[in-house]
Amino acid sequence: MHPESGKNRDLCDTFCPSCNVDELREKVLEVAGLSEIFKVLGDETRTKILFLLATKELCVCDLATVLEMSLPAVSHHLRLLKALRLVRYRREGKMVYYSLDDDHILNLIRQAQEHFAEGQ
Repeated sequence: MHPESGKNRDLCDTFCPSCNVDELREKVLEVAGLSEIFKVLGDETRTKILFLLATKELCVCDLATVLEMSLPAVSHHLRLLKALRLVRYRREGKMVYYSLDDDHILNLIRQAQEHFAEGQ
């Protein structure tokens, strides 16, 4: 039997960081809050809403019809997307129209689509 076969090769034998730990801790702070965006995108309905809003400005009624959902359900998703500044809205009389706040999130969705397509 090989002497290392019983050890987990993914773990260090002793604690002896081979890098500047403080520098890496500062780097990690750069991604603080990003997990919230990924949590939002983790819901397929919200990703669909963002994708639809990338095509054109839509009202809640349009989104509910396309997605075959209730108005309150769509409104709930839109509130979460607004809170993360992923969508914006404008009023026109009694109507409220939603659109993407910027193209960053659309680029993220498109890159994820490309990655997913590579595996198929």
